[in-house]
Amino acid sequence: MRILITFARAYPWQTLIMVVAILVSGVVEGFGLTALLPLVALAGAEDIMGSKGAAVKRVVNEVLYSLGLSPSIGLLLSIVLGGIVLKSCLLMFANRRVGYMVARITTDLRLQLLRALLATRWEYFVGQRIGKLASAFGNEAGRASTAFLGGARMAALAVQAVVYAGVALLVSWKATLVALSGGVLILFTLRRLVQRARDAGKRQTQATKALVSRLTDSFLSIKPLKSMAREYLADAVLVRETTRLNRALKKQIFAKEALRGFQEPVLTAFVLLGLYVLLVWWQMPIADLLVLTVLLGRVVNQLGKIQLQYQEMGTSESAYWSLQQTIEGAEAEKETTLGSKVPSLIRGIRLDRVTFAYGDRTVLRDASLAFPGGSFTAIVGPSGVGKTTVVDLVIGLLRPQKGEVWIDDLPLTEIDIKQWRRMIGYVPQEILLLHDTVFINVTLGDRDLTEQDVEQALRAAGAWDFVAAMPQGMLSTVGERGSGLSGGQRQRIAIARALVHDPKLLILDEATTALDPATEAAICATLRDLRGALTILAISHQTAILGAADRAYRLQDGVATLVADHSDVSWPAGGGQDDTSVTTHTAPRKVG
Repeated sequence: MRILITFARAYPWQTLIMVVAILVSGVVEGFGLTALLPLVALAGAEDIMGSKGAAVKRVVNEVLYSLGLSPSIGLLLSIVLGGIVLKSCLLMFANRRVGYMVARITTDLRLQLLRALLATRWEYFVGQRIGKLASAFGNEAGRASTAFLGGARMAALAVQAVVYAGVALLVSWKATLVALSGGVLILFTLRRLVQRARDAGKRQTQATKALVSRLTDSFLSIKPLKSMAREYLADAVLVRETTRLNRALKKQIFAKEALRGFQEPVLTAFVLLGLYVLLVWWQMPIADLLVLTVLLGRVVNQLGKIQLQYQEMGTSESAYWSLQQTIEGAEAEKETTLGSKVPSLIRGIRLDRVTFAYGDRTVLRDASLAFPGGSFTAIVGPSGVGKTTVVDLVIGLLRPQKGEVWIDDLPLTEIDIKQWRRMIGYVPQEILLLHDTVFINVTLGDRDLTEQDVEQALRAAGAWDFVAAMPQGMLSTVGERGSGLSGGQRQRIAIARALVHDPKLLILDEATTALDPATEAAICATLRDLRGALTILAISHQTAILGAADRAYRLQDGVATLVADHSDVSWPAGGGQDDTSVTTHTAPRKVG
């Protein structure tokens, strides 16, 4: 029941409205059912009515007389029908509220997970499996709302059972208590089937998470697998995980259907036994027996439904707790933002005696680098020496264990990191294009950007000529992952995407590595044309980029060495406050 309490605390007013509607519907139906006793009396069976039934009949008649109504068969039938109709309307309203809450819970959980993940530290985020997060976002959020739905239905059934039992107590408290005790005993006897379904639900959550993770990894690597005719390796892994999930689902279905199958005959036998006891042993009056049979039959039936809904809730709630664990883990790793100052990036960027290590592996050791404003700086070196680490430190995704990163004369720790990142255009090594238009791929759906902004960015990236030649220009679709474009064209679209927000710093992370020499040279020429309009930082393990850069560093064994400097710069690589001005051989201009 902890999950119901959790949801009630999260949505107090919605829960209150739902509970009140369910409660009122139960009371209305209960009052309607009490009209059965005076109806029986009017039908000529008053002489076989017990004292309790007669008492209830008198109370109902008094209520009707006080309202200026005279009991009649038509009126009493109308009251019974009206109670059922009104109850159905109230339940429909309550169920609609439940449906709205289920949809909202699913959406809120997904947004909570998404925002928690986007706010985490970079080291934490890159350590997560995409498939696991996809399973949490899709499957677990949906099943969590299913758990709430089962709990809400269980609460509604419980309210109705209480109302039926209350009316039955007025007719015969002994028979009602015996019926309730027997019903509870039956539910207790069948509890193991509920527990088996709960355990199967936990295994389903784990198996689904593993399967989606494997599926995501396999699809991301499907091209090399098919190229080497080794897709059977992915097939074997996915078959194993799918079989594991299937076993969990089979156990869950068995427990659910077994409970449903055992409940009906056992509860029916119990009701028939109760009728025998009431008729033969207790010799209950026929009129009271008829009404009591209706009431207790409903009580026992509701108890059975409550157990089924409890099983449904137990089957799905493991997904909610798994999702909550993911959310809480992400929130505990939230990225801290200490600074509040807004940078300008006029003089440049410096890494001052920076040391950074991944665990026991040190990639930068007292490294000092300077990237003057308006210049084009390249960092070269073999894979794994820390080039991307330098970029991540400049962006603020990572923080050095020693030393400091400076933007002009402000340490990065004092800067509003969000404001700083909005000044950056980033081009990754692996270009991800959406199966959409060039316009959408450049703007990424930003409604503040116009076609004129996109055209300027495409021109600055050297992409306008081939985009304008496409059938629908910038409104042409690029294909799945940009399959309709060449490698160099995809690269230029990515550069335009980075430039469209008019950044002050353009970062290219191994962005030319997969290109042929001619295309790489053309991209480097485009980058040289952007010098002065913005500061450019490019990293590569190839040396072709050196010819285009104003200055270049080589990283090796955690040490940065300046290997080329064609810029007119008088600015130290280290230090904090410095009044020396910085000049380069290019004059600033606006991109595009």
